[in-house]
Amino acid sequence: MALCALALLPSAWTHAAAGPRLRTVADAPAAEVAVVFGAGLWNGRPTPYLARRLDAAAELYRAGKVKVVLVTGDNSRTDYDEPDAMRGYLTGHGVPDDRIVSDYAGFDSWDSCVRAREVFGVHRAVLISQGFHIRRAVALCEAAGVDSYGVGVADVHDATWYYGGAREVFAAGKAALDAVFEPEPRFLGPKEEGVSRALASLTD
Repeated sequence: MALCALALLPSAWTHAAAGPRLRTVADAPAAEVAVVFGAGLWNGRPTPYLARRLDAAAELYRAGKVKVVLVTGDNSRTDYDEPDAMRGYLTGHGVPDDRIVSDYAGFDSWDSCVRAREVFGVHRAVLISQGFHIRRAVALCEAAGVDSYGVGVADVHDATWYYGGAREVFAAGKAALDAVFEPEPRFLGPKEEGVSRALASLTD
């Protein structure tokens, strides 16, 4: 019993940390930046789960609630490029190319949050992911110093959804360790001005 309770503590932390900061697309607060986390590609195109995250980002942009969309994902191989696929989807759904900034080293949620703050200079953002992941994303970005609100997009409760929910129990443990020990991302790199340039262009 004690071991079970200990194993569930990280999940309890993510729920407590993120609970007051969860919103829907309709009631999401205004923020300069939305952050969309990668969720895989099929034949070079966003998976249905990732497409729904991008749909929510496009809706927030069209509603004037966000000004820039930071897409963060995996581009560790030349034949796998989540950020560019995400950019292509967003431009096809009404988000101007110059309002999209790509993070090619968002290898996991912690790396994406740290890089959003340290590399791209994001201090406040609306995060977009599936409901089973959004609490962990908010908790991690808060720990990384990004004032965050989360939009958890709805999805059919299929096998993928249940797998994602079960996986979160274990992922929350890693998230808690990341928040405590604050490891360096796999690749941090130099600061990039894509977000600041996109925002500055709005006032030119």
